[in-house]
Amino acid sequence: MLTINAGLRAKILAHARADHPDEACGIVAGPAGSDRPERFVSMLNAERSPTFYRFDSLEQLRVWREMDERGEEPVVIYHSHTATEAFPSRTDISYAMEPGAHYVLVSTRDPDRDEFRSFRIVDGDVTEEAVTVVPE
Repeated sequence: MLTINAGLRAKILAHARADHPDEACGIVAGPAGSDRPERFVSMLNAERSPTFYRFDSLEQLRVWREMDERGEEPVVIYHSHTATEAFPSRTDISYAMEPGAHYVLVSTRDPDRDEFRSFRIVDGDVTEEAVTVVPE
């Protein structure tokens, strides 16, 4: 189960809406081993695409080094889908390399509806998990 505070959830949704019609992406870092998302990091979609995302490799290297220095890890890895449901695509599954992370997907296909879902992706197996939103 993913437990995330309302402010972090709002930031992920706001980033996804701001980058629409392109997919948005980023992480929420937390203390290593804690499974506690705390620090929101929006990242650049290097593809600038409505159907695909990829972290910019230099930005990713910088962010991962910063997490190492701070004793953090990527607790949440998020991105948006712009025209389809919030469910991992085959490409999303093939790129999922952090077995301990929560993979959050949001869909911006309906501007009046927040579609926010979380998945565990390990060795190609996708399992949806409950999301609990707690106050800030």
